[in-house]
Amino acid sequence: MHVEDVDLLVVGGGKAGKTLAMDLAREGRKVAMVERGMIGGTCINVACIPTKTIIHSGRVLETARRSAEFGVGGVEQPRVDLGLLRHRKEDVVGTMVKGQLASFTGSGMDFILGEAKFVAPRTVEVTLNDGGVRTLRGADVVVNLGTEPALPAIAGLAEANVLTSNTLLQLASLPRSIIILGGGYVGCEFADLLNTLGVEVTIVHHGSHLLSREDDDIAVAVEKGFDDAGIQLRTGATAERISRAADGTVSVALSTGGQVSADEVLVALGRTPVTGGLGLEGIGVELTERGFIKTDAYLRTTAGGVWAAGDAAGSAQFTHVSYDDYRVLKANLAAPRDGALPRNTTDRLVPYCVFTTPELGRVGLTERQAREAGHDVRIAKMPVSAIPRARTVGHLEGVWKAVLDRRTDKILGAAMLGHEASEVIAVVQLAMLGGLEYPAVRDAVITHPTMAEGLTLLFTPAYLED
Repeated sequence: MHVEDVDLLVVGGGKAGKTLAMDLAREGRKVAMVERGMIGGTCINVACIPTKTIIHSGRVLETARRSAEFGVGGVEQPRVDLGLLRHRKEDVVGTMVKGQLASFTGSGMDFILGEAKFVAPRTVEVTLNDGGVRTLRGADVVVNLGTEPALPAIAGLAEANVLTSNTLLQLASLPRSIIILGGGYVGCEFADLLNTLGVEVTIVHHGSHLLSREDDDIAVAVEKGFDDAGIQLRTGATAERISRAADGTVSVALSTGGQVSADEVLVALGRTPVTGGLGLEGIGVELTERGFIKTDAYLRTTAGGVWAAGDAAGSAQFTHVSYDDYRVLKANLAAPRDGALPRNTTDRLVPYCVFTTPELGRVGLTERQAREAGHDVRIAKMPVSAIPRARTVGHLEGVWKAVLDRRTDKILGAAMLGHEASEVIAVVQLAMLGGLEYPAVRDAVITHPTMAEGLTLLFTPAYLED
C-alpha cells in the first residue's frame, strides 16, 4: 500500500475545513482535502444559500402583492413561477460551487473527490469517484464532516416517503398542503416560505411554544405572526404514526389525540452527524451517544494529531461558527508542538437568525437564562412600529427585546423580531463584545432613518422596565 504523506489532511469540505485547507496550501504547505461530492459543503449546496435565495424570492412575491400600498400600480395577481424560482436557486448555487472549485484548485491544495475511510492513525483510504484508490496520511488531520437531516423513529415514517430540508428543494411542483414536524429554526423558515407561496401549512411541535430556546414572549410574537398569516399550529404534540393513503394523502397521528392530514410531510426535527462508516473509532476518535465527535475546547479529538470542526464536532450548527472553528484550528496548528495552544472555543458570543418574515435575530442570553445565571435583570422592550424606518418600508410587525444587567448596565443578550433583524443584531453583538454599557448604545449617533437607529429608542426610559 503506497501512502502519500501531506502536512495537512482534511476530510470533509465544510466551511472550517475548506478555508483552512486553502489557507495553508497558499502558504506553501502540502495539503490534501477529501470531499464526497458536495463541493463547497452543506451551506452552499442544500442549506443556507439555496434556502435564503428562495426565501428572498418569497419576500419579493409578498412585496408585489402589496405593491398598491407602496403607490405602485399595474402589478396584478403576482404568482410564483416554480421553474424560474428553481432556475434562480440553481444559478446562485452553481455560481458559488464553480467559484469554490476554482478557489480550491487555485490555492494549490490537492482536492480529491471520493469516499474516505480511516485505516490507520491519521491515515485514510479514499475510493475515488472516478475510479481507483488513494491512501493519504496527514501530519495533522482535520475532520469536517457536517450533518444531514435526522429521520426519527416514528412509526410509518420510512414507508411514507416524507420530505426533508434537502429533498424539499428538489420538488417539481408545490403541494397544496403540508405538515411540518418541528417548530425550530428550519421548520419555522420553511413554514413561513411555503405559506407565502400559497401552500396550506400545519406545524406540529413538541414544545408549548415554537422556537423552544427563546423566551415565551418572543415565541408568542412569532406564533401570532404565523397565526395571522393562516399557518395552523399544533404545539405540545408529537407525531406518533405517519401513513400515506392510496390517493397520496399523508396522515399524522398526534400524541394529543386525533390526526392531521395533508399532501406532504416535511420532517424538520434536527440534524444528525455524518460520522458513521468512516472508521473513526478504529483510530481512537471517540463519539458521543448521538454520533458527534468528542472534542475539547481546542478542537482536539481523543486521537493524537486528529482535530475536528463544524457541525459533526458538536459546534453550534451555523456556518459562521464553523468559520470561527477554522480560526481556532489555524492558530492552534501554528503553535509549537510542545507549547500551550493559543485559541479555544470557550465563551464564544454566537448570534443567529431565523429568516422568517419578519426575521428573528438573537445573541447572548435570553431573559430566562440570565435570571437562572443569577443576574439582576432589567428588560428593554419596544414594538418595531416605533422605529421610523419601519414606517418607511411598511414593515411594522415585530418586537425588540434586550436583557440588561441592572448592576453593571451591560447588555446580556437581545432578541429582535422585525425587519432586517439579522443586520441589527450584529450591532448589538459588537456592543457586547466591546463591553459597552447600554447608555453608550442609546447615545450613539446612528444614521436616520435606519433600523439600527431603533437602538437609540430601545434603551430610553419609555421602553425600559423599572
